[in-house]
Amino acid sequence: MNKTEFVAAIADQAGLSKKDAEKALKAFTDVVADELKKGEKIQLVGFGTFEVGERAAREGRNPLTGASMKIEACKYPKFKAGKALKDALN
Repeated sequence: MNKTEFVAAIADQAGLSKKDAEKALKAFTDVVADELKKGEKIQLVGFGTFEVGERAAREGRNPLTGASMKIEACKYPKFKAGKALKDALN
């Protein structure tokens, strides 16, 4: 499912116009991104948790040359599915 199909499904399920569903989806993704930038965690009970993970600096290898290289520390978004979502899949 791509974004267009997702927006159409949201519009159909919620009884909204596609334009309103797209605005709601954009607002959701913007809020999640803004909160993660601040280092906050977002918990949606039954669905899951969005949070920021951290990777430490480490040594890596260039796959083409085999040369050693330093990979800097970074932050990344992570999602952990909630119990209700897991149960819905099984």
